[in-house]
Amino acid sequence: MTQQASKLVIVTEKLLLKKIAKIIDNTGATGYTVVEVGGKGSRNVRSSGTPTLNDNYSNIKFEVLTPNREMAVKIADEVATQFFDDYSGIAYVCNVMEILHAHTF
Repeated sequence: MTQQASKLVIVTEKLLLKKIAKIIDNTGATGYTVVEVGGKGSRNVRSSGTPTLNDNYSNIKFEVLTPNREMAVKIADEVATQFFDDYSGIAYVCNVMEILHAHTF
């Protein structure tokens, strides 16, 4: 059996990890995945751009599955309002996703 969901992706600075995790938790999402990332954007290159085991990344990427678009947008709006004027970051929502193997989210 499959479930429909929205996926919110937030890429931002690592020092915001705990603060963004708290926003996600307080909004009612049941979980998230965080990975360290590097890359290039409008605010220049983060890390070497070439991942290795020894790189100290300064960016992270959250992936949050939500049961509806409204929850994903609420989280994204709160993160952007609190942090994106002063820190680099981007948030986007993937509208259509089919969850194949999940108990609940």
